Amino acid sequence: SRRFGALLWTAEPPERHSLLQALGPEPFDATFSSIYLYQRAQGHTSAVKTFIMDNRIVVGVGNIYANEALFAAGISPLRPVDRLTEAECDRLVVAIREILTEAIRQGGTTLRDFIGGDGEPGYFQQSLRVYGRHGLPCAACGQPIHRCRIGQRATYHCPRCQS
Repeated sequence: SRRFGALLWTAEPPERHSLLQALGPEPFDATFSSIYLYQRAQGHTSAVKTFIMDNRIVVGVGNIYANEALFAAGISPLRPVDRLTEAECDRLVVAIREILTEAIRQGGTTLRDFIGGDGEPGYFQQSLRVYGRHGLPCAACGQPIHRCRIGQRATYHCPRCQS
């Protein structure tokens, strides 16, 4: 699994630091809304999954959570982001927040050797509906979950539930 982190010391306000000033909003910030997402998507033809994993758009939506949020929103990860409607952007913003809230509540996702600050593993992997479930039946419709690669990252989706 990937591990990221940095400790930055600055006398300036943190948001002015060169490594931080281009970051998008946090998923729970009021700035991250369906209107924001819809407006940022205009003119971008990348896959929606790549778009929501871009830290310049929104921070903190990693691969696992992007897969799960797109499933919860009923949106194919392969869709060009500029083809999303405002209603779909609204569903996606809600799904991202719900998935992250539940993952935080369960201590994150332990795939191998991750442990949280409290020394405990995360349990969200037990709630995964698509990630890592290639070939297994979709929990909603029974169709096999598909796997592909988007942006060099494993991507899982249900071709029936996600359009």
